[in-house]
Amino acid sequence: MKLHYEVRQASHPVDARGYDTRRVREEFLIEKLMGDDEINLVYSMHDRLIVGGAVPVNETLELPSIPPLRAGFFLHRRELGVVNVGGEGVVEIDGVAHPLQYKEALYIGRGDRVARFSSVDKGRPARFYFNSTPAHCPYPDRKITRDDAVVIETGTLEESNHRVIHRMIVTRVLPTCQLQMGMTELKPGSVWNTMPPHTHERRMEAYFYFEVPGEQVVCHFAGTPDETRHVWMKNEQAVISPPWSIHAACATSNYTFIWGMAGENQDYEDMDAVARQDLR
Repeated sequence: MKLHYEVRQASHPVDARGYDTRRVREEFLIEKLMGDDEINLVYSMHDRLIVGGAVPVNETLELPSIPPLRAGFFLHRRELGVVNVGGEGVVEIDGVAHPLQYKEALYIGRGDRVARFSSVDKGRPARFYFNSTPAHCPYPDRKITRDDAVVIETGTLEESNHRVIHRMIVTRVLPTCQLQMGMTELKPGSVWNTMPPHTHERRMEAYFYFEVPGEQVVCHFAGTPDETRHVWMKNEQAVISPPWSIHAACATSNYTFIWGMAGENQDYEDMDAVARQDLR
């Protein structure tokens, strides 16, 4: 197994106004999360969210602690949310197996326990995307299917943003310390997400784009509403969105993305909307 991790420092909105394209990508874009028999992690100082990916092909991958955590176990002071975006897989927590099909999620509470990732068929390996946040107490592990999620259909084809939001790891479904995760599927013919955009000062967010077909691309929009920046992204890449930043995207095809949030606020509706006409 190969393990790769990096630490990303938090950013100030005034400083970010001076970032060129290279710097924007270095600070916010996560280009590689999925690699065969690899675990890839990015530790963001924005609410100390960890964004990760694991693709077990020829071996079971064990999620280790990393030096920045200074703990004997990855989960010692952390909770974890996992979504399978590949073939059938299994997440094992201290000997308890949790099978996950495509687009099924698993919440894992904090504790001195070990998480292991494996695939049922290495010819079609599982591809696990996950987010982790600091946790103050343990909550029970729980599998969440799309049928368990809070489902909202919103937007219109006429505005190119007809989409279905699956709120999966949220307080209306199960208790968490701070982690919130879900999945948004764009309908064919729709390409815009989170439009009109918003910010939420009491939580940061990360987006993971997948089901981006072939040579298609996603243009993610970030920055303060009056000083926006864009990031061109490919399939299975993620982007970090600070609390002061908008987060929206448009692509050359429809796609799906997983959103994960960390911070003191678990109220999904608590956000500051930005009018389209006010964007700069």
